Amino acid sequence: PSCFGYPISIFFIVVNEFCERFSYYGMRAVLVLYFKYFLQWDNNLATVVYHTFVAVCYLTPILGAIVADSWLGKFKTIIYLSIVYAIGQVVMSVSAIHDLTDGNRDGTPDNLTLHVALSMIGLILIAFGTGGIKPCVAAFGGDQFEESQDKQRSRFFSIFYLSINAGSLLSTIITPILRVVFVVGSGMYKKVSPQGNIMVQVFKCISFAISNRFRNRSKSIPKREHWMDWAKEKYDDLLIAQIKMVVKVLFLYIPLPMFWALFDQQGAMQIQPDQMQRMTVGMFFAAMAFVAAALVQVSIDKTLPTFPTSTQIQVKVINLGTQNLTVNFRETQPPNFSTVVDPLQAGDYRALQLSSEMDVNYGNGTYPLSFANLSGGKRYTFIISNQNGLSSNLAEDITSKPEQGSNAIRFINNLQERINITVDVTSLGEISPFSFSNYTMQNLGVKKIKVITETGKSCTVDSMKFGFGSSYTIIINECTESMTLKYIEDIQPNTIHMALQIPQYFLITIGEAPSNMKSVLQAGWLLTVAVGNIIVLIVAGAAGLGEQWAEYVLFAALLVAVCIIFAVMAYFYTYVDPAEIEAQFDSDGNKKKEKEKEALGYEIGDGPQSQTKM
Repeated sequence: PSCFGYPISIFFIVVNEFCERFSYYGMRAVLVLYFKYFLQWDNNLATVVYHTFVAVCYLTPILGAIVADSWLGKFKTIIYLSIVYAIGQVVMSVSAIHDLTDGNRDGTPDNLTLHVALSMIGLILIAFGTGGIKPCVAAFGGDQFEESQDKQRSRFFSIFYLSINAGSLLSTIITPILRVVFVVGSGMYKKVSPQGNIMVQVFKCISFAISNRFRNRSKSIPKREHWMDWAKEKYDDLLIAQIKMVVKVLFLYIPLPMFWALFDQQGAMQIQPDQMQRMTVGMFFAAMAFVAAALVQVSIDKTLPTFPTSTQIQVKVINLGTQNLTVNFRETQPPNFSTVVDPLQAGDYRALQLSSEMDVNYGNGTYPLSFANLSGGKRYTFIISNQNGLSSNLAEDITSKPEQGSNAIRFINNLQERINITVDVTSLGEISPFSFSNYTMQNLGVKKIKVITETGKSCTVDSMKFGFGSSYTIIINECTESMTLKYIEDIQPNTIHMALQIPQYFLITIGEAPSNMKSVLQAGWLLTVAVGNIIVLIVAGAAGLGEQWAEYVLFAALLVAVCIIFAVMAYFYTYVDPAEIEAQFDSDGNKKKEKEKEALGYEIGDGPQSQTKM
């Protein structure tokens, strides 16, 4: 059955591919976050495991192609490995259920080892599932067309690739769904029986050509036009001619892993190329995308706070008194530093050595403050007041920018009685006078802040609108109907808009330039993706760059160098129409002209030998 000249079966294939990419990229989009915040891995381990997983996903297509062509056929391979794939997703989902080992119900898994084991099993199953079906689905779609439907087949691959991009894009915002559509179309598919694995034949033919050439390396033996011609003693001419075309394209794949090294750290949308030179331009776009990423990262770094080293502390002073407060910092080596802090205001963080000293005064005597019990690499806030005599208190501040867009909020009770504070539905408990509350992590927006004093007063006020990634200390200085809050900004919110990332995604999507390649070329293409992810692990580990923007620049520079090499290679590449080459051979795989020579009484090989060397 057909619709608008297309086999109805291809619509199930396109929808299936959309759902598969939707599921894969939906899981992959949150994988690093899962490693960091659920399994509690550090950035380095999370990055290594992530890129290792992606590399395996692009190595397993070789196995999938062999299974499909030699044993099960494309349809059964897709079905069986999709089941493996689905089981892997289920195992991954189960590994993220903290109640699985949370015996004391405190919201934290008691046995992370089990969760790690389940997640690794899930990822292995997913890698074999997604990788195994990857070389089969596109080829299976091509099988649905008759030989006279070249135009429809070409359009199908464009729509098929569009479904990959649509699934990849939407997966980041929609929950992954079950992949059942492919099975529904089972009765409509044209199912080609396994014909023997072409990749195995290609590898055997190439190996024989190389070994035969090595055995006949004597200078007395005539050279042959192409090094693959040394396989003619065992393999037919058509296969050799096809391998020559494949080798020409595979040679151009050599620089591609560096492109994928960048691409798999970005997004997944692309356009089809019209010619080989388009891939060179694409690589330059990809390099420019990482330059754009570096510029955005530099802008982000400017907004990040500078935290103390292990031999330093950072100190901030908040004046809760009624007069100006003078703060004197005495370093072990000059110059010393003094600052004046107004009432209900805070000074900036000051980086000090642990051996430094500090004293404060309200103009009538000096009050020394000791750093003896403080730890290096920490931030501290001192609160000073001249009410009821000069007094001080301190608290340890957070020493990292809140992640996942949260805001770290805490309070100071500047009243003369105990209070209870609630932020929306989060209770911070009782806070003594002249004391700090614990931090509460709040998301974007305005919050209802309710204060109840021990004498029964109750007051509620709307907070300021919190942004992303900030930290504030809020002073409660009164509890009345017109209560106002004093905000001390400890870490500024993120100010770089996410829209600034659009140029790099636009450039990287222009940069991707795929091609409709059959089994060997498809496997080679996917292999370059795997190698690209391995390059990320090697380069990032060996470079030892401390700044993220510097790593972006490194990758961009490497890709520029590689794409120059690719441009030279592509310039000398000559396109060969496979149909024209195959038309020169008969059904037995022998050249037609050579058959004609035999019919006329000539012996194959008569005539001058080509002296072209390997």
